[in-house]
Amino acid sequence: MAESGVEEVCLDYFADLGWDVLYGPGLAPDEPRAERGSYRDVLLEDRLRTAIGRLNPLLSASVIDEVVATVRRPESADVLAENWRIYKLLAAGVPIERRADNGESRHDVAWLVDFEHPDRNEFLAVNQYTVEGDQSTRRPDIVLFVNGLPLGVVELKVPGEERATLRGAYDQLRTYAAEIPALLAYNAVCVISTGTQARMGPLAGRFEHYAPWKTIEGKRLAAPGTPEMEVLVRGVFDPLRFLDLVRNFVSFSDERSGVVKRLAKYHQFHAVNKAVDTTLSALERGDGRAGVVWHTQGSGKSLEMLFYVSKVMRHPGMANPTVVMLTDRNDLDDQLFDEVFAPARTLPETPVQAESREHLRELLRSKASGGIIFSTMQKFGRTKEDKDANRSFPILSDRRNIVVVADEAHRTQYDLIDGFARNLRDALPHAAFMGFTGTPIETADKDTRAIFGEYVDVYDLTQAVEDEATVKVFYEARLARVELPAEARSAIDEEFDEVTELTETDTRERLKTRWARVEAIVGADKRIAEVAQDIVDHWEKRRSAEVGKGLIVCMSRRICVSLYDEITKLRPAWHSDDDGGGKIKVVITGSASDGPEMNRHVRNKDRQRALKERAKDPDDSLELVIVRDMWLTGFDSPSLHTMYVDKPMRGAGLMQAIARVNRTFLDKPGGLVVDYIGIAESLRTALADYTDRDRARQEVGAPIDEALALLQENHEVCCELLYGCPWREALDSGSDRARIEAIMAALEHLLGGEDMELPDRFLQHVRVASQSFALVVSSPEAMQYRNDLAFFQAVAVELRRARAEDRPGTTDDVALETAIRQVVSDAVTASGVIDIYAASGIGRPDLSIIDAEFAKRLTTNPHPNVQIEVLRRLLASEVRSMAKRNVVAERKFSEMLERAMRSYNNRSLTAAEVIAELVELAKEMKTESDRGAKLGLRNDELAFYDAVCQNDSAVMELGDDVLKRIAQELVDVVRANAAVDWDKKEQVRASLRRHIRRLLAKYHYPPDKQEAAVQLVMQQAELLAAGVAS
Repeated sequence: MAESGVEEVCLDYFADLGWDVLYGPGLAPDEPRAERGSYRDVLLEDRLRTAIGRLNPLLSASVIDEVVATVRRPESADVLAENWRIYKLLAAGVPIERRADNGESRHDVAWLVDFEHPDRNEFLAVNQYTVEGDQSTRRPDIVLFVNGLPLGVVELKVPGEERATLRGAYDQLRTYAAEIPALLAYNAVCVISTGTQARMGPLAGRFEHYAPWKTIEGKRLAAPGTPEMEVLVRGVFDPLRFLDLVRNFVSFSDERSGVVKRLAKYHQFHAVNKAVDTTLSALERGDGRAGVVWHTQGSGKSLEMLFYVSKVMRHPGMANPTVVMLTDRNDLDDQLFDEVFAPARTLPETPVQAESREHLRELLRSKASGGIIFSTMQKFGRTKEDKDANRSFPILSDRRNIVVVADEAHRTQYDLIDGFARNLRDALPHAAFMGFTGTPIETADKDTRAIFGEYVDVYDLTQAVEDEATVKVFYEARLARVELPAEARSAIDEEFDEVTELTETDTRERLKTRWARVEAIVGADKRIAEVAQDIVDHWEKRRSAEVGKGLIVCMSRRICVSLYDEITKLRPAWHSDDDGGGKIKVVITGSASDGPEMNRHVRNKDRQRALKERAKDPDDSLELVIVRDMWLTGFDSPSLHTMYVDKPMRGAGLMQAIARVNRTFLDKPGGLVVDYIGIAESLRTALADYTDRDRARQEVGAPIDEALALLQENHEVCCELLYGCPWREALDSGSDRARIEAIMAALEHLLGGEDMELPDRFLQHVRVASQSFALVVSSPEAMQYRNDLAFFQAVAVELRRARAEDRPGTTDDVALETAIRQVVSDAVTASGVIDIYAASGIGRPDLSIIDAEFAKRLTTNPHPNVQIEVLRRLLASEVRSMAKRNVVAERKFSEMLERAMRSYNNRSLTAAEVIAELVELAKEMKTESDRGAKLGLRNDELAFYDAVCQNDSAVMELGDDVLKRIAQELVDVVRANAAVDWDKKEQVRASLRRHIRRLLAKYHYPPDKQEAAVQLVMQQAELLAAGVAS
């Protein structure tokens, strides 16, 4: 199927949803139905003006002009800053000043879109919409307009075509953002698709954050086999859903890296809308039970809560409500406030953190409406005076539009049995209670359901991993490597509640408890030394195979400090007294009775925040952090891939903790939990409350043997794909030359097979084998695959390099961002990049040496398929060079090269035949510069001559001499009009276009096919004008 075919199918989906569909070139300047003054105009301004008048009937024509000017007038050169400006105008309206009936001036807003009534808006899908940037002209496949505003861009690739991938479509979007930022400044949603696959994401989002949309109505997932593009278009771009997404499910946040834009995924979008509905129903019923959203840890729960709060507060039925955000610990309250809500630009109000019980009571009593208040559950505790007098918690507000949002709604989290739930009800008797949790409510937990109600929506572990919202978490037991006496294991088993639930404050009060005895055994000097040695050995192997961070969880603060001392004794260079230095840190709370050894690891809030930023930065030198309780919930560091557990944990607390390693990051293969204390049974018990398929699939706690089996399986497949190639014999010989020869032989085998997909299949299996190896690198069983895998990776690098040279600057590159490190092996050369030209025996050629003798040498070379790849790279490089000088020549030779390679890949040409064809193509390219001289034209004139000669009617009617005169005068016109900074001055560019059109008319350039001819001339003018101006 051609790309136009995929485009037509996609446009049909939009038409089915009620979008009008138009052909982009028909809207172009000077067309009979033109809607644009120039190709630099990205808005359909007449449609925008008409929509503003329709949605704001009281506005005068002059005020409408001001609104349009405000929308059009940029305030920043940064595309994301402009995107935020446009979002505000869309979501909140354009501020205006207008005259009331009594003649007074009043402030108001003009709406660009009617979000409540989709039928009052105009939805338009336009294909092949050409846009001029400062340096180049681009033509996105489909641009989606609402009331003349380009809110969506769809970039398509042809399924089945070589390298027509989602990554390629994503790269194209990045090019648009860089080269035609004026279009992307208005963008709400970006879509990439191959027809079968489809993903969507925000402007400036990373590729791994683009996600599928797996449901249409939100009630059930689309049936297996339904094309992803169809599901995404029908699921997202139904007018009502699309407007909801644009207004309520876009987030802008001020973060350390700058402004970050995020977009809801399908599970967040539908869960939040369900939660808003159940909140309204709970308030209407009067029981306050709005429900619980269980979306597995790592799938974006915090962002979900942000979207929920924003939408609830904007909902007209809520009458400007007050939202109370509830957590059970100060550090979690700080985390959710500091990292999610405070940086968010899209909230209707600025959130406030209650500093004390008194401050909380003051905030709630003084609020007549509105407000986002953060509090811990403990601030709803009764004062000593209330308890002594046996008084209930006082009513703080009896309003009926208050919503309490609890993060991790569990009886164990909120101590619902011991009175906090009662106090909440007493304080806010008519409030609605909505819970969000990353772990399921225990089956026996009736108290949580009594407060919050039943599940509103469930997004389980299995679905999150299938959607690539999270990664699988593997489990590795290393109890056998450290000493844990039977007495301690027995004590942990018998008194698990006490051992896991007591805080350190509790233990000071109960020093004779079994907890204290177990802590002494677990923290014994000899055992700590063993754990430290094993962690160092394990971590050094892990980081050799995968970029990322590790978290070490200990039973007590004392053990945290002791373990740090032992590890830094083994690796002194890892220590630093400076918070900004060192590879390992301890993060713990402090108390007044702590001694100096403990105190040196205790930090205030600002220092903790700075350390957390280091732990989140994959490029920072901080690699390991030791904790007891802190960072085990809410902490989000995507590059964190390993957790060492030496602390008894269970239930929701255990699942929340190990979910720290399930975040997606580049090509991270999975998270790993390394167990030193014996949590396997606790894992199994915790999973009992999960869905049936979660228990069956074990997306959390999967045995590490699964990863080893995956390594073995993919290693075997790689060997099978190289069957018949003598790579191993050459590799085993040990010489550098033999190693290079082995790589060359493998490349020859992969490139010359009958199976066109062989290189891609090999790359895929090498990738999975490499990811699996990163997980099991500490296993002795994995070492037997090390040398082979290093060789496979070296071959894969050469295959990817060939692609990177075809498409420089793309992410499908040798230096593709990856979390997986290259395996270092003595069996494979580590001397750096292989010069494939020298290794092939033909040197590094250029066009001047390509002749019949050169062709003969290629066909007699032992690696003809590698030679074809070498020659193809050379010709592709020359074609890219032509693209800067001559549009027509570049297209001609690009098509010829693609045609020759397609015939070779289809095996309709032999290696010798395709070499001969490529050599002829090289000769033709070599003579290209001579062609102008024979015609009496300079190279710049030849480029325009080629452009005007593309019209067969012009060649027949005007003749060669007239066409040459046109070309020569076109060069003069362009040079005369290419002023300094011409690319930044629209009036200069418009003048250039007028001159070109007059010149063509002067020589009676024929009208048939004129649209294509004029556009081609304009493109060539762009190249020349850019060269002249520079």
